[in-house]
This record gives sequence, structure tokens and C-alpha cells, in this order.
Amino acid sequence: MCGIVGYIGPREAYPIIIEGLKRLEYRGYDSAGIALFDGNDLKVCKTKGKVIDLENKSQKEISNTGHLGIGHTRWATHGVPNDVNSHPHYSNSGNLVIIHNGIIENYDTLKKELSSRGYTFKSDTDTEVLVNLIEDVKNKENVKLGKAVQIALNQIIGAYAIAVFDKTHPDEIVIARLGSPLAIGVGKNEYFIASDASPFIEYTKNAIYLEDEEMAIIRLNKDIKVRKIKDDSTVDPYVQALKMNLDQIEKGGFDHFMLKEIYEQPKAISDTYRGRLNREEAIIKMSSVEDNMKKFLAADRIIIVACGTSWHAGLVAEYIFEDLARIPVEVEYASEFRYRNPIITEKDVIIAISQSGETADTLAAIKLAKSKGAFVFGVCNVVGSSIARETHAGAYTHAGPEIGVASTKAFTTQITVLTLIALRLARAKGTISSSDFRHHLLELEMIPKKVEKALESDEHIKMIADIYKNSRNCLYLGRGYNFPVALEGALKLKEISYIHAEGYPAAEMKHGPIALIDENMPIVVIATKKGHYEKVVSNIQEIKSRKGKIIGIVTEGDVDVRELADHVIEVPETLEALSPLLTTIPLQLLSYHIAVLLGKNVDQPRNLAKSVTVE
Repeated sequence: MCGIVGYIGPREAYPIIIEGLKRLEYRGYDSAGIALFDGNDLKVCKTKGKVIDLENKSQKEISNTGHLGIGHTRWATHGVPNDVNSHPHYSNSGNLVIIHNGIIENYDTLKKELSSRGYTFKSDTDTEVLVNLIEDVKNKENVKLGKAVQIALNQIIGAYAIAVFDKTHPDEIVIARLGSPLAIGVGKNEYFIASDASPFIEYTKNAIYLEDEEMAIIRLNKDIKVRKIKDDSTVDPYVQALKMNLDQIEKGGFDHFMLKEIYEQPKAISDTYRGRLNREEAIIKMSSVEDNMKKFLAADRIIIVACGTSWHAGLVAEYIFEDLARIPVEVEYASEFRYRNPIITEKDVIIAISQSGETADTLAAIKLAKSKGAFVFGVCNVVGSSIARETHAGAYTHAGPEIGVASTKAFTTQITVLTLIALRLARAKGTISSSDFRHHLLELEMIPKKVEKALESDEHIKMIADIYKNSRNCLYLGRGYNFPVALEGALKLKEISYIHAEGYPAAEMKHGPIALIDENMPIVVIATKKGHYEKVVSNIQEIKSRKGKIIGIVTEGDVDVRELADHVIEVPETLEALSPLLTTIPLQLLSYHIAVLLGKNVDQPRNLAKSVTVE
């Protein structure tokens, strides 16, 4: 949820940390703070608001020098967003300073115990409890900081990524993780710490990703020591070369990351199937699927677990797998999956979907499924992420960094990967003919160009957005493959414009939502030629008779819906199974333009964070 940055080395730490926090604001942005040590004094500045507020305040209040520092941008869990609750937090002595991403579930019990021993607390946070627990252990056990951190972490329940240092020993930073990501950038006589690699990508291409329940002691001019928190066993750290470029995380001339990422979808989709789809030879090559083909083909069912936009991609995949590969599929909210005592057997295949690869609920579902003996396959975007490491096998989407909090290219690339898997399984099972298989490959290969065509409606969509920007409610309707797209379209509008929106199967409109329709209600109807078209047209007629304002997403050249709708947005024709890759584009643009016209912060909508790493 929160963003962590740290530095120790010969450079000035301040600019590295401030710029790094700006790149991590997608993880949280209700408050921010920085701590610097210049060899003599510890300087801390923190504030409610965004990193730019921290930058302005710090330039006035503290001397921004020092070669050791940590910084934090917060998404509040314990305590309202204000200056006091912002990180970093001190121990009572003022010697230990900590930043923390995650949640300490037993913090109240620990706080009462520490209070009984004379500790006092200035904030409402669980983090201040943790730093004082570490100090208490350090003093009672007479141990060094690293050992104190290890002992303290074995007493807590929850999730965390932490970075802590002792100003009396300013040559080291101790870090640890459980459930929240943490990376170490390894430079020449210098080290960087961050929630992901983006803050240090221009300084080093070498990174170590901590695993769950690991801690590292980072000292100047010494090798990094990595240990298991539970049993103190040593770990040989694996240094991997980063493939991300700095250009990939800049806006590239667009006003917002979200718009940039919407327009990146043609390339992201082609990057996702490149090297996996060979239309000339009519084959799909995915080693992770080939290596586990027996498990897929022997599966009694596939269970897809995901949250948010990834859950919607899973719903699309349910149609694709059942239609093409004839394998029963269930789609579960990962956040509910483990709490309802699900029936999981060794004959189940679990597909876990997550953009970040760090989603806490999805990780918990994975661990439960593995404990029951199921085969777990991951679909995510971030190389080296927790889900990539926890699953038995998986496939990356190759969407590139997605900075905007509201997912766009994650959705279309997840569907692309899942379509490839379904087609490969269908071919292996013989549930799709050779000609149909070739036709699907051809159409999938043409999708990027068709997405580019769909993006040409941007100005037209902006005009429609201006008409409906002040609506209080909006209804999205779709059928079959495009019902999940209606859900996703409604989610996008809610996320970034704060307009209430609901997605429904079009046929369900008569079972309740029709009562909401009047002349002030815009209804977005996905009515492409392929898939229950006549039924959807009938639904549109029912809306029209109740004076609802209809925005139709239609196939190029459509006539019937155009006669009924107040507005139409055309998308190119494709196979029904691939239509979500096109119909979602105008819905993304509509949400984006409405939010911009309303003056909302598109890339950082209120109360949201890009990577949900706490329950």
C-alpha cells in the first residue's frame, strides 16, 4: 500500500529519495515523510499530502544533506492522514527511525504492554508501536539492531515491509518483509531500498528481491547479509538484472499516466502474444503451459482467483475456457476465497491473476490452494513479484509498468494471456477445429490494429463525456463475453470520477435496475453484432421507452442501435471471444474524460492504491 525508499552510500540521499517517492506515489499518497542523517544530526520532515508537499516543506524546514536516508509515501491504515501519523516514526529514545508498509494486527496488545513499561506514543499508528518494540528488545536483550529487529518481528502478527536505522550506528539499514514487496538496488559501494525498482533504475540495474519472512542487513563497504526471520538461517541473495527502462515509467507527453497506458494497449497486447503466437505455423508456444499440460488436461475444474479489474478479466476467461476448451471454471474473489472454507482438491487448477503480483488477498488464496495440493498457475505483470515466486508456474503479461492506479492495459493483457492458454488447451483437447483455431490466431494477431482503430474515437468520446460529466449515477449493461466488460466499465467510472455506477447483465435489467431509469440516467450498453445482439437491442428498446439516455458501444456499420441510441461509439468487428479487448477501450476513455472534466486526480484517485498489499 505504501511506498518505501532508502539510500546509503556516497551520494546525497535527499534527491534520490524525493524522486523515488514521486515514482511510488501510485502506492499511496495521503501523507509523506523523509529522514536524513548527515553524520551528526538526524533530520526528519513529514506532512499530510503528497510528495510535492513534502518537497516544499522539507526545503524550508531542514537541511537536505546526508548520505543516509529513508522516505515514505503513505496509504493510511492506522490513524488518519496527518503530519503526526506520517512516516518515518521514532522510538522513544529518538535513536531508531522506521518506515513501514503493511499492517500489524496485534499492535494494540503490544502497545498496552509497552505502555505498561513506560513507553509513550505520539501517533495512532501501528508503526510507532513496532519501532518501540524493536528498541525495547534491543535494550532488554543487549543485542545489535539486526538481531533486535528479528526478535521483534517474531512477536508480531500481520504484514510488513520495513526499513529501520539507528542514528548511533549510521553505517547500516536493516530491512525486512512479510507480504509487502521490498527490493534492494546494488550499486558500487552504495545501496538503494524501495518497494519496487523504479526509484533506483537509473543508478543500477542489479537488484535483490527479498522473499517473505526474510530480512537484510545493509552496511556500507560490506556484503549484504540476508537471513530468515523465523530461524535465523542465512540466505544466499540472488542478484538479478533489471530489464525495466526509465522511459517506461515516464508520461511520454501524455497528460496522465492513465491516458498513456490506454494508448499503450496495442503494443502491450502484441508484446504479450509475441513469441507465443505463431500464426503461420498455427501454434501457440507457452512453456509454462506445455510443461504442465497433464495437470491442465486432467483438471476437474479451473478456479480463477483475483480482485478488482483482474477479477473481471477472470470472468471473461471463464467464458473463454468453457467455450473453447470445455473445462468447468469458477471465478472467485480472492478476498472471500479462503474465508468460506472452499473445497479444493489435487485435481483442481488454480489460476491467480494480479497486475502487481503483490495483492495480499490473492497471495493468501494461493497459499491456501497450495496447502490443499492444487496446482497453482499465476498471471501477473511484474517480474520477480511475490505471486510469480509463490505459484508453481505462470505467465507474465508483458504489459510494461502500469503507474495509473486505475488498471487499463493490465485488463487487456490479462485477457490476452488467458485467451492464449485457453486456445492451447482447446487444441490439445481437440475441442476446437483446426480452421477455427487458425481463425482465432488470425483475429488475435489483428487485435492491436483494431485497438488503434477504436482509439480514434477519442474526441467523439470526449464530447459524450462532457454531456454526462455531471450525472450522479450510471448503468452499464452487457451480455455474454461483454457482461464482465460492463462491470469493468462501471468500476473505472467509480474509481476515477467518483460517480456511482453499476454493471449488470443486460437481461437482468428487468429484475430490478429498470426501476432506476429515467431521463437523467445514462445507460452504457455494449451491443456488438456478435453475441445475443437481438436480445440486447430489445433491452435498448425497453430503456428508450423509459426515456433513459443510451450510449451504445456498437460494431462498425451498425444501423439498428444507432436508430435507438442517443450516442454510439463504434469498435471494429472481431470474434465474440475477443470482443472484450475492443469494447473496453471506449469505456476506459469515457471514464478518463469524465474524470478530467470534473477536475479529478486521474492517476491517484482518492482512497485507492495501486498495489493492495494489506487485507
